Amino acid sequence: MRWTLLLFALLSLGVSTARAAPAPRRPNILMIFADDLGWGDVGFNGRTDWKTPHLDRLAAQGTMFRRWYTAGVVCAPSRAALMTGKYGIHNGVSGNSDDLPAEEVTIPEALKKQGYATALFGKWHHGRTRPGAATYVHPLDHGFDEFFGFTDARHAWEQFPTELWEGREKKPVQGYANAMFTDRGVEFMRRQKDKPFFLYLPYIATHFHIQAPPEDIAEHQGKFPEKDPANPVNATYAAMVTRLDKEVGRVLKALHDLGLDKDTLVVFSSDHGATFEVGNKGASAFHDSNRPFRGHKRTLWEGGIRVPGVVRWPGQVPAGKVSSDIVHMTDLLPTFLAAANAPAESAAKVDGRNLLPVWTAKAAGASGERNEARTLFWEWRAEGANQLAAMQGDLKLVMTNGGPPELFNVETDPGERRSVAAEHPMLVRSLRAQLTAWLATETEASKWGKSAARSEAASP
Repeated sequence: MRWTLLLFALLSLGVSTARAAPAPRRPNILMIFADDLGWGDVGFNGRTDWKTPHLDRLAAQGTMFRRWYTAGVVCAPSRAALMTGKYGIHNGVSGNSDDLPAEEVTIPEALKKQGYATALFGKWHHGRTRPGAATYVHPLDHGFDEFFGFTDARHAWEQFPTELWEGREKKPVQGYANAMFTDRGVEFMRRQKDKPFFLYLPYIATHFHIQAPPEDIAEHQGKFPEKDPANPVNATYAAMVTRLDKEVGRVLKALHDLGLDKDTLVVFSSDHGATFEVGNKGASAFHDSNRPFRGHKRTLWEGGIRVPGVVRWPGQVPAGKVSSDIVHMTDLLPTFLAAANAPAESAAKVDGRNLLPVWTAKAAGASGERNEARTLFWEWRAEGANQLAAMQGDLKLVMTNGGPPELFNVETDPGERRSVAAEHPMLVRSLRAQLTAWLATETEASKWGKSAARSEAASP
């Protein structure tokens, strides 16, 4: 009897001990976002004119996704979709003039409920003040504990700013913006290393003003033909990319030195494709930054919407893998929440999918089949444009400015030169019908933004 009681007591102690064991640590999440960086600007996508060793190492240590798509072809829509997991027609941000509504739930807001510390050091893009609002919605109102950087798009191309926002107060600064963002990110990780954190680093390289520190420009000067040797735009653009790589390297080194590599999910991408517009001074066109794709920022060709994409999480995400799985920027919110072991309802009512099983190669169709069942949509109907696109698997419908629909196989024809619409009339009809149905779900907030933008454009 005594032995029975003793055995029962030991078993009870074991059960009690098991119940008291601490829950596994939720992973840190580090989101690194480039600005106007083309798919072909990085070494892991084939660039050889300059080196991006830190980004290439990140890709080698994780999984590089060949088909990573942004949700918008200008800054505000792409960032709002990332933050909310929703298309622009559903979160109210379809153009650069739109402000993200206060009622939209963002990644930091959702992660704070799971005990995360949150910070944004870099670019937050706000638009016009909405009716009934006293001012635009600040990043601190959208779940970030800390903020340092730009809020106004009219200044978020200043590589060497004279003032930046520190929380809600604008303060004088001196130096290279992207280096300052890295400094803040490293310091934040040191302070928060003992608890889970979400760190969002939206750099402003390689956006608009073609500027870089002189020592970085010197590394590339003379390598490329220049319209004006006294103003080496092409060398400077190369310097912007390689300096971005160095800043990413600094962040990753700090993560390693803090012993947080295995506890951190790292994602790197760009807000959309490189631009060929006037502020870029022809640098991205010269370097063919979006190769091998057609198009650029403000277009729905692959060059505008397909961006670099890397995920690293040691022991969880396979290392050294190149994946053809389709990733859409709206997938990040539900995927991050799944990684944080948040309740499923935390990611309800979003457009994106939880791709954690795909990223960790635990899904049955983790080689592309899983995502082919869904149709993805894009629209760019601002600033006088009227472009629509829909994609199922490898086949993508593109409709531009009222022209006839074109259908491209973006795997066999990445340059989108040969329309196969005549070969797939049923699919063309289906995708057009799905686009029409999708557009009919546009929210009133998004309609207000488009109406305001049209009024603004029509005014003298």
